[in-house]
Parts: sequence; structure tokens; C-alpha cells
Amino acid sequence: MSTLTDLGVAAIRDGVRDGDFSAREVAEAFNAAVAGAKALNAFIVETPEHALAAADAADKARAAGETLKPLAGVPIGMKDLFATKGVQTTAASHMLEGFTPVYESTVSHKLWEAGAGMLGKLNLDQFAMGSSNETSYFGNVISPWRRNDGGNTPLAPGGSSGGSSAAIAARLCPAATGTDTGGSIRQPAAFTGISGIKPTYGRCSRWGVVAFASSLDQAGPMARDVRDCAILLEAMTGFDPKDSTSLDMPVPQWEAGLSADLRGKRVGIPAEYRMDGTPAEIEALWQQGIAWLKDAGAEIVDVSLPHTKYALPAYYIIAPAEASSNLARYDGVRYGLRDLAEGQNLQDMYAATRAAGFGEEVKRRILIGTYVLSAGFYDAYYTQAQKVRTLIARDFDNAWSQCDLLLTPTAPSAAFGLGEKVDPLAMYLNDVFTVPASLAGVPAMSVPGGLDAAGLPLGLQIIGKPFDEQGVLNAGLALEQRAGFTARPQAWW
Repeated sequence: MSTLTDLGVAAIRDGVRDGDFSAREVAEAFNAAVAGAKALNAFIVETPEHALAAADAADKARAAGETLKPLAGVPIGMKDLFATKGVQTTAASHMLEGFTPVYESTVSHKLWEAGAGMLGKLNLDQFAMGSSNETSYFGNVISPWRRNDGGNTPLAPGGSSGGSSAAIAARLCPAATGTDTGGSIRQPAAFTGISGIKPTYGRCSRWGVVAFASSLDQAGPMARDVRDCAILLEAMTGFDPKDSTSLDMPVPQWEAGLSADLRGKRVGIPAEYRMDGTPAEIEALWQQGIAWLKDAGAEIVDVSLPHTKYALPAYYIIAPAEASSNLARYDGVRYGLRDLAEGQNLQDMYAATRAAGFGEEVKRRILIGTYVLSAGFYDAYYTQAQKVRTLIARDFDNAWSQCDLLLTPTAPSAAFGLGEKVDPLAMYLNDVFTVPASLAGVPAMSVPGGLDAAGLPLGLQIIGKPFDEQGVLNAGLALEQRAGFTARPQAWW
């Protein structure tokens, strides 16, 4: 039974369809794995009954000779940023502790309609603000990986989708949802040796997803390989009239279109991503990635994205500004936490609720955002950052005249120990390679490329043109096949 948890989305889907095993057997195996991995703290809420109900429905449909749904028999994890009807949704914050939505997010609804079952709600950085999963009100997620030096330093699984990345790497679920505002799918994927794709902005509906920065937030899949990401992405995407930024475009058949043959494709190597202080191992992996893509038939060209150095400062003005606006709704009046003491007036209650409900990093970003939106500084900061964002998007547009895709590292380091980065600015630098694609709204994917000297995963990032998820997935597949990455964490939990 335990070997079932080694299977990915495609293998489970095909095995259930072919009768190699029942969907219930799969759900029971993963439920047991989740229940036995409390030490990772990957789940905030476990929902074994949801996974079993979906599995029984799949088995019943197969027994009746019906055509199975695309994800029939596949149990997944749901990042606790997606509203799930009747199941607590917290965004890993005390502010929303105990909040049980009476509606379903569009993305989760599409996945359940496709036949998937939910193993539980996955832990994350509070309100998706963080790169290490250390800001969750419900405690740190611990990566299943350990350094090979014999030490037991608990490592960061990346963020904000750290519960998703840890659960997939530890074989607690074959796939999971993530959200990516500035790298929150790609960076945790790189840290834990899995794959994850941020689609073009607007591909996945934001309706029912707790908002961080609305012009940047985008849902996407995380899984152990590229094919599984393609399968999940097909189920997640599609036009939603409830989201004004949703793309009214048909959903391509990404799995059917997968091909590792890159002949005729040009892959750009942006000069500005060669940054001082980048570890030699990451530079070496990047060079190896270039060789792999050449082997797949791609032509390698040098390109320039001249405004890259301004991406991180612009992001950390725009994202907090939008967060400040979005999080204003958590005031203790409408829903969520209310801190009301005897004798308090309304202003006191607002202040006490927000002080108690938000963590330190969330407060920091709200303060930054409120400052840059204030009357005296709006033009100096927010307006300037939006102009820079336009220039960064233009850089990408110009690059597409020379190439079809870009190859870069995903993160500037392998996973670091929990508590090792206490300086917020040092933490923000984790996003240096992922933020530009987020600001431009283009699709980008991380795939594992190898291990560093400490035995920890390193990722390579593919960035594509708007709406060209197929090109990104195909390049990811080419890298995956040549990297032959099979490393997995040794169970200690």
C-alpha cells in the first residue's frame, strides 16, 4: 500500500482507470501518510473524509462503466489561501482562524469537478507574505530535506507555498495548489526538488483566493514532475466571469502537447541575472541547463533585460501597497477575529484586532504599503514603481523578438535553515530571480536540476511569452528528462 504514495498524478489517474488499484486504496494510503507526518507541520487542517468521498465516487463511476473524470482518484493538497466550502480557510493567520467559508473558490471548484479529492488545507506564510514559511500563525513548516553533513538543522521549504512543497516532496500528496505573487510557487519548488508553474496572469481565476497583491497574485500547480503540472493546470484554468482579470481564452491541452523536442526554439540567457555573490554551484547548474537545452535542439542566444535590477525594489513597493489596501477589510467588524474589550470604542477595537490578528511580517508590509500610498509619497514611490514595472514588462517584450523562452536560476541559494535569515531585506532577496516574471505577468516554471554540495535541491527557471505555457512546459520537460532528477528526502519524520 505504501508504494501508492510514490505515484504521481498521471500514474494514479491511469492506474485507477485501468483497475490496477482502487481510488479508495490511493486515498487511504495518502491519508495515512498525512496523518503520520505531523512533524513537518505541512497541513493546517486534514480532510481525510473529503479524499475518501471523492475516491468512492471515482470507484463507483468505474464500476458502472462510466467515463472517468480527468482527475478521478487523484487526492491533492489545497493551499490554505483558497476558500473551501465548509472547511476552515485561514491564510495561516490568526485574523481568519475559525473562518469557514460558505462558498468554494473557482480553482478548487474546478479541481473537485474534475474528480480530485482534498487531503487537507496546506500551511503557508501568513497571507502568503514570506519566502520561508516562518510567518505562519500555525507554526513553521519544516522541509523534509536535511543537509548531508550529519546535522539536523530544520530547513525552510520555501514560501509562501511551503506547505505545498514540503507535502509533495515528502510524498504526502502527489500534487497541490500554490499561489505565486513574486515567486511563491517557483522558489519553494526549487527548495524541495519538485516542479511548479506560475501561469500567465489571468489564466487561473482569483475568485475565492484570499488576496495579497491583486495585480500579481496567480494560482498554479505544484507536483513532482512537469507532466503532472500540465494535467493539474488544465483542470485549474479557464474563464471566470467572477474575476475581472480572468482571461477569456480556451484552455489548451497542455498534457497532449508536451514535447521535449526544442528544435527551432531560441532560448535567451539574460545577462542581468548573472549577479555578484551567486554561489558557484548555481552558476554551474545554469551552465548545465544551457547544455541540456542545446541538446534538446534549442538555439541559445544572449539577451538583455536592462531594468532587472529595479524589479525587487519595485515589487516591494507595489505588493505591500496592494496588500495594505486588500487587508484593510480585516477590521474586526465583518468577519474574522474581533478583539473587543469592555470600554473600547470603535477605533480601539480596530487597533486591537489588527494588532492581535496580524503577524509581524504582515504588519511590516501593511505599514510599508500605507506609507507609499500616503499623500506625500504616492508619486515618489508607488507611481514610480508602476513606471518601473512598465519598463520591466517592456524588457520582456523586447526580448521576445530575439528568443522564445528564457532560462535562469530559480533562487539565489539552496534551502537555508529556519531562523538563519532574520533580516527582512536578506529574506526579500530570495525573490530576486522570480519577481521580474511576476511583474510582467508572464508564465514561468521551476524544475529541479540537481543537488548542491550539501545534498539539497537546486532549481532552474524557464520564463515564457504571455499565454505560452506550452513552450514553458516543453522546455521544462526537456530539462527534466536530461537532469534525471530522482533524489528524494530520507524520511526522518
